[in-house]
Amino acid sequence: MQVESGRQSMRALYPEIAPFNAFYLDVGPPHRLHVEEAGNPGGIPVVFLHGGPGTGCNENHRRYFDPARYRVVLFDQRGCHRSAPRGSVEDNTTQRLLADIERIRLHLNIDRWVLFGGSWGATLGLLYAQQNPGRVLAMILRGVFLARRAELDWFARDGANRIFPDYWADFVQSVPESQRHDLVAALHAHVHGRDPEAKRRAARAWSTWATRVTTYLLPEASVEEEDPDRMLDQVAIETHYAYHRYFIAENHILASAVRLPDVPTRIIHGRRDLTCTLEGSWALHRAAPRSELLIVNEGGHLAGEPVMTDALIAATDDLASRLS
Repeated sequence: MQVESGRQSMRALYPEIAPFNAFYLDVGPPHRLHVEEAGNPGGIPVVFLHGGPGTGCNENHRRYFDPARYRVVLFDQRGCHRSAPRGSVEDNTTQRLLADIERIRLHLNIDRWVLFGGSWGATLGLLYAQQNPGRVLAMILRGVFLARRAELDWFARDGANRIFPDYWADFVQSVPESQRHDLVAALHAHVHGRDPEAKRRAARAWSTWATRVTTYLLPEASVEEEDPDRMLDQVAIETHYAYHRYFIAENHILASAVRLPDVPTRIIHGRRDLTCTLEGSWALHRAAPRSELLIVNEGGHLAGEPVMTDALIAATDDLASRLS
């Protein structure tokens, strides 16, 4: 385990780069996934697993990798961003997402690849690695989310509310007092209900709370206003997964840690992360003793924070040298 404080000279994202390949992949009705590749077609294959659930990839996600050494595969998960239909929860489960990842690998004729994921992306990476250990070259995981009840409760029952009581007060006001014993169920019912105004009110409350907790280390001016329609679609996916407890058994990832492949694995976690607390990465590191855990003292939850970007690019650069 290492503990790292911020350095005066830190790595920045690699220069902007356009995809050399982009397409839609049919994965069964009604879903079509947006997939793209960037970097070196002959480089080390790496799949970028975005967080959420419900968000998607953006142009900066290509830039955590040396474009001369990596073949970067990015895709928007079912119902997310550029995948269609956006916001759809039909046939949208964790098991389907894992099958999608494997389908993309086969479609691109990749034998083994690196898994790079943060938050929910780390969850998917771990589950995929347990199901397909022979297809994994290495893993870089940030802000690990193990999808346990305790982690969901931290966000939506008792935990982060103790640190942000003012924001929490705004959040719970969106739900009638009689329903506040289970905010996830209440907000899921409203977001997936038929009343358009109730849908938007509940989605806005969830999104505002999540944004405030996730971005609290950033200057307020740097937090962009969300597009209302995209916000509603994103929250529809996120509440769908939270309500169904992410479609996996309680503590499944840690209980199945023995099934993780014996490959280079670096876990990076910001000590100030109040969305997915350090305890999750610590528990994973203890369950996978050959993994490396880097604690970034000044870091929070977001990969885009300078100290987290520095740690992630250091990890991808180091891994490229090791795999070469």
